[in-house]
Amino acid sequence: MKLSVIIVNYNVKYFLQQCLQSVQNACRTVDAEIFVVDNNSSDGSNEMVQLLFPEVHLIANKDNTGFSKANNQAIRKSKGEYVLLLNPDTVVEEDTFKKVVDFMDAHDDAGGLGVYMIDGKGNFLPESKRGLPTPSVAFYKIFGLSSVFPKSKVFGKYHLGYLDKNKTHEVDVLSGAFMLMRKATLDKVGLLDEDYFMYGEDIDLSYRITKGGYKNYYFADTKIIHYKGESTKKSSVNYVFVFYKAMVIFAKKHFAPGNAALFSFLINMAIWLRAGLAIVKRFVDRIWLPLVDGGMIYLGMMAIKDYWSINVNVAHYPPFFMNVVVPIYIGIWILSAYLNGGYDKPFRFSKLITGLLIGTLVILVGYALLPENLRFSRALILFGTAWACFIAAAIRILLHYTKIKSFHLNEAAQKRLLIVGDAGEVNRILSMLMIGGNTNRFIGFISNSEDTNEQQNLKSFYLGSLSSFSDIVSVYEINEVIFCGKDLPSSQIMNLMSSVSNSHIEFKIAPPESMFIIGSNSINENGDLYFVDVSNLNSPANKRKKRIFDVCVSIAFLILSPILILIVKNQVNFLINIFHVLAGVKSWVGKRGDEKILRGLKPGILSPASMSTTNDNEVTKDRLNALYAKEFNWRNDWRIVLRGIKILGS
Repeated sequence: MKLSVIIVNYNVKYFLQQCLQSVQNACRTVDAEIFVVDNNSSDGSNEMVQLLFPEVHLIANKDNTGFSKANNQAIRKSKGEYVLLLNPDTVVEEDTFKKVVDFMDAHDDAGGLGVYMIDGKGNFLPESKRGLPTPSVAFYKIFGLSSVFPKSKVFGKYHLGYLDKNKTHEVDVLSGAFMLMRKATLDKVGLLDEDYFMYGEDIDLSYRITKGGYKNYYFADTKIIHYKGESTKKSSVNYVFVFYKAMVIFAKKHFAPGNAALFSFLINMAIWLRAGLAIVKRFVDRIWLPLVDGGMIYLGMMAIKDYWSINVNVAHYPPFFMNVVVPIYIGIWILSAYLNGGYDKPFRFSKLITGLLIGTLVILVGYALLPENLRFSRALILFGTAWACFIAAAIRILLHYTKIKSFHLNEAAQKRLLIVGDAGEVNRILSMLMIGGNTNRFIGFISNSEDTNEQQNLKSFYLGSLSSFSDIVSVYEINEVIFCGKDLPSSQIMNLMSSVSNSHIEFKIAPPESMFIIGSNSINENGDLYFVDVSNLNSPANKRKKRIFDVCVSIAFLILSPILILIVKNQVNFLINIFHVLAGVKSWVGKRGDEKILRGLKPGILSPASMSTTNDNEVTKDRLNALYAKEFNWRNDWRIVLRGIKILGS
């Protein structure tokens, strides 16, 4: 046996399926075995592997053992001369395994090997080649000097930016996303250190490989896609803590006490600095626009008050009016606009203006209920409403044309879609998108295949051959591309992605005979999974409405609990469920098990299928879920809750 491929999976079933398909294709020219170690996934990953890939050796753990321990389980059972640790959110080229094995065979000094990695946008991932994170290297990385001077031999050592990414080099550290090692090397230096739960184990093992007398190589003659972060959410604060704590373990294990102490100090400083910055940035990103709106509305109200007081109404407005009353007005306007979706993306003027007008109605109702001494001019409220609508709209127009904060008014515009593949698959994908209510504008398709009957039916949409890909993308201003996995080899897909240097283009892959599409939605979300869009469940407005519904119903249930416990079965669980929903852990209506149509929803006390008297029928369940997803509104949730009120303690 030449090669053992080991993939550790945790709740990324659809990425895993695409990964295994590419791995199978790459194994055709190499004597290889494939292991999948599942760390207690709840998304049906094990069943998928058993059904679609029966030849794969599946190790189904009953709990999440962590990355190192899971890999070691398979390494101990492997028979290959070489062992490859591969992430499930990757796609390899058809000749990747042959090329890397041939390189290792030709270099007896090679203990480990990594490859050229691109993300879901086709961009080179700098972590494809890394240096050892010594205290000085860590310092330059933590304080941003490595980003400012990426090609410097002094400051750029973390990602070895001074080395040509298109040439093979000796490196210090391999990436755990693709980590090929000689089995004899592992026998000598040991397996992955299980003190690391996640992150850091690749650095530790890479270091031990070099200490064992071997070399690590970055191999530039093959590419893989690494969607980077679907299963770990690397932008989260939790990632910062876990990753940098792993660095502390590494320092204490391998550095001299003095250096280890310095390194630990730097890392702990970095943890709190990066975590704090992440929290502050997230907060600022959410609140900066409402603050700008509030400030400008306040200034306008001040001017309106002064004008009204001097020229129209001689009444004097006390400081209380501007210091207390006006901020309350502004708070109501902004809160109303927020709840109505006025701050959601894509931005819509209608939602903003409607929200402000609703806020005005709330203010006027409250005004009528106040005592006479607290009633100030209604005219100021109405003029304030007009000013709020004007200035909020003007701010957004200004942001759009100045490109501040990358704000765009045309985000709601339809994307211009290009499909790359033969006519048969193009027809299948178009049918999927049509059924799912996809609103993107289909511009056309490109293919190298000869004319077929199906292609004749799409003749008016044929734009050219694959050799014209970059020109067609530019001329037709394409911003979304779907590759047909059935018709294009992985290597060709990667080359086409890399040929277009435009970060605004979304690349997606439609695996053969699948009802899902995997791709990259934005430069900050390189690991998103795209199903056929059959719902508006995940829009910010509907998420917010659903959360408000859950909280209001939970409070009502708490108030009525003395009566409801006489109706509901399992009263203790019912009360527990109320607090789970209030805490945001569950929803009154959500998914129960692996229901891919209801992706993004929290676990539910009830599901849409609770409305059916035949909810043991899987077909009926899927239809009810699809209907619920496509036509979501809170009234449906209320009907489901009323219908299933007796089982709210489930």
